[in-house]
Amino acid sequence: MVTTDVPTHEELVERAARAAKAARDHVAWSEQNRRLADEQIEALADAGLFRLRTPVRYGGYEADTRTLVRVAAELGAVDGSLAWTTQVYWIPTWMAGLFPDEVQDEVFSTPDVRVCGTLSPSGMATEADGGIVVNGKWGFITGAHHAHWQEIIAVVLSADKEPQPVMALVPMSDLTVVDDWDTSGLRGTGSISTVATDLFVPAARVLPLGAALNGQAVSKVSAERPMYRAPLVPVASASSVGVTVGLARAARDVFYDRLPNRKITYTGYDRQEEAPITHLQAAQAAQLADEAEFHAERLAALVDGKAAEGEEWSVADRVLARGELGAACRRSREAVEVYARASGGSSIYRDVPIARILADVQSVNLHALMNPDTNAELYGRILAGQEPDSLYI
Repeated sequence: MVTTDVPTHEELVERAARAAKAARDHVAWSEQNRRLADEQIEALADAGLFRLRTPVRYGGYEADTRTLVRVAAELGAVDGSLAWTTQVYWIPTWMAGLFPDEVQDEVFSTPDVRVCGTLSPSGMATEADGGIVVNGKWGFITGAHHAHWQEIIAVVLSADKEPQPVMALVPMSDLTVVDDWDTSGLRGTGSISTVATDLFVPAARVLPLGAALNGQAVSKVSAERPMYRAPLVPVASASSVGVTVGLARAARDVFYDRLPNRKITYTGYDRQEEAPITHLQAAQAAQLADEAEFHAERLAALVDGKAAEGEEWSVADRVLARGELGAACRRSREAVEVYARASGGSSIYRDVPIARILADVQSVNLHALMNPDTNAELYGRILAGQEPDSLYI
């Protein structure tokens, strides 16, 4: 086992800012090639950002989710794909800590290990001596090009048992990669599909999905750590929400960089910055972005606060986490949309980033676990005294 000095919150945020700056020159390449560049991965690794959710005993930092929000926002302020890929690695890396210690020893033996994954049960499995045999295809596997392991979800079928959904860890070398990621948003994430064909997975690398969703670690060492005192979905929500905060900042920065040199065509305003409509748009977008950050910070405070105190998670707490995530996504998207509308016809040129930022934030809002309407409906059910209609809370 390896331990290391753990950087402070401020140090990690500063490292993220430097890594984002180093990765900026490769954004056009990643958009064109539909994956992060090797140089971007190296910048993130050098900054230690793949270690944020790695256990301390393996040289990780076990950062709280407040740090994840701030780090993801720094990355998202430069590039949505950069931030999205990084936060996706955080979540399955955290999930790897739920497995038995011998499995963790194998996974975390790779320095700056990168684990990708999904919560979609897109595989079928049968029991075999010492494990399961899996067949399936999983889509939207962000970061697969640079990952070492993938977390997969499959349903185990048995003649004498009820179907059981499970989560398994498999090396990327055991999977076939399908290069099918060609999208309008988050193009640089490389969120391709992977396929398993008659893949044997040892029993030690298989967990019931219900246990994973509840954050029930098999490892007694992990179970004692504050980082694992939370269910999976609230952890995932707090891990990903900072991306949208960063995208709102990115749109703001691009808008104000261009503002002094713009007019409003076919009007009497030779300087856009002097027009009352611009003042209204600037205020509206800033307030929407502030609201997004408020919800993101409140989500992180919920997860970190209950982890620090070791408090039980009620159904209302779990659903509130999804509600805060959806609210932050909605407000960030609305802020970016205001900046985009105020950016004029010239903003559709590829060398003006606002169109990319808009496509990225709209793509984030379409994610099944982040969709504002889905999350608001779920949150409203609980407020109205109904039971949740989803296991993903």
